[in-house]
Amino acid sequence: MPLLLQNKFFRTTLGIIFILLILYLGEKVSVLFSPVGRIVNLLLVPFMFAGFFYYLLRPLVNYLERRKLKRPLAILLIYLVFLALFAIFWVAVWPTLQEQIQNFINNAPFIVQDIQFQFNKLSDNPVIGRYLGGESDLTARLYQYLQNAVTWVTNSMSNLITVISNIVVVIATLPILLYYMLKDSHKLPRILLGLVPRKYRKEGQEMLADIDSALSSFITTRVLLNVILGALLYIGFLIIGLPYALLLALVSIPLNFIPYIGAILSAIPILAVGFIESPMTALWSLIIIVVAQQIQDNLLTPIITGKTLDIHPMTTVILVLVGGEFYGIIGVLIALPVYMTIKIIFLKVYEIAIVGKMDEY
Repeated sequence: MPLLLQNKFFRTTLGIIFILLILYLGEKVSVLFSPVGRIVNLLLVPFMFAGFFYYLLRPLVNYLERRKLKRPLAILLIYLVFLALFAIFWVAVWPTLQEQIQNFINNAPFIVQDIQFQFNKLSDNPVIGRYLGGESDLTARLYQYLQNAVTWVTNSMSNLITVISNIVVVIATLPILLYYMLKDSHKLPRILLGLVPRKYRKEGQEMLADIDSALSSFITTRVLLNVILGALLYIGFLIIGLPYALLLALVSIPLNFIPYIGAILSAIPILAVGFIESPMTALWSLIIIVVAQQIQDNLLTPIITGKTLDIHPMTTVILVLVGGEFYGIIGVLIALPVYMTIKIIFLKVYEIAIVGKMDEY
């Protein structure tokens, strides 16, 4: 037996067997881990938002600290500024937004009829009608599309309800979590490095620095780019007179955090509202979306980010699909940051375990 343990292949195989055995036994007693899973699900949303705002506000807190303002006071000052901005939003923006939301809710039951009416008008055109088919075929296809959309929305409601149910927890815990994250952020690397063997402390410190830099760059650049995109869309919608311009522009900002798919999801309600107004309005809305996206991707992104993330588009799509399958909309939003973190850890471990061993020889 000692001779077998000295065989590298045998040790690797034995390790794989033990890992599979642990996973199998863990699945058999999964009921014991269900409370842990519920706790993780409960804390995931507030910690996600706290981390999001942490990377946005940390540069500002560091700047104020360099200006000889104590860190706790700097954080409280930023909180006061946010309260002032919220008050301005409540007075200047919310009435218009509330009116548009209320009008949209009141007109929602008539959206299907309005879309069908516009399609019927197009089918009456002799040039366009030949491509749309007969009125009965158009009606059947239209209702099939609407039925599929309703099914998709129904299947997604459970994820939406889960997010909404955590709003109270987020509101209650977010300011407290964010305060201590900003105040004691320098302590976390020390704690994590304490778990790393002393001989690998330098590599561990480099790995934490790479993860921190990647997450900070990803979050800050995405927020800035999406806010600018929302502003461009809003200006364009005002020019063409699109109804619910402010509401649609604000909805597009969080949706565009979802790579690739988010742009399509945000365009659907915009084009639907534009088409209800008139087919020409829908066409102009599409032109505005494409122009704004091109400005963001080809002009602003190279300037703001400096370099693109080393993630293949196919990998991004797969990550979004897998994240949505496991954690719904939350999984979609955190898929890329989690992947970036795991990738940095894997590359650093590979560099230590494989490349380092090869250098020794």
